[in-house]
Amino acid sequence: MRRKRTLVVAVVAAVVLAIGAGAGIARTVGGADEQVTAPAAGKAAAAAVKAAGGGKAVEVEYQDGDGAGVYEVEVRRPDGSQLEVHLNGQFQPVGTAADDDSGSESDDTGS
Repeated sequence: MRRKRTLVVAVVAAVVLAIGAGAGIARTVGGADEQVTAPAAGKAAAAAVKAAGGGKAVEVEYQDGDGAGVYEVEVRRPDGSQLEVHLNGQFQPVGTAADDDSGSESDDTGS
């Protein structure tokens, strides 16, 4: 009985942490951007990190400027460089842009 209760507490704690992590990286800026929900932010972050070849997602935004929504995820790679990964509504990569955090970006894939 005690073992089962410990397992339940561990699972609940993991779920709470996962939701909190998704909400922690979800952020929007003004304009036509929309709020990114925790589940969507988590999916976008995981897809972007995979597309970047590893690292940590530090910011997730959703742009719906021309009717075709795009997630923009900033990924900090293990070597310290940053990459902005663009994902479509199905969380598939559609482009990347090097992000040096200086305010200028260079487009790597033509997105």
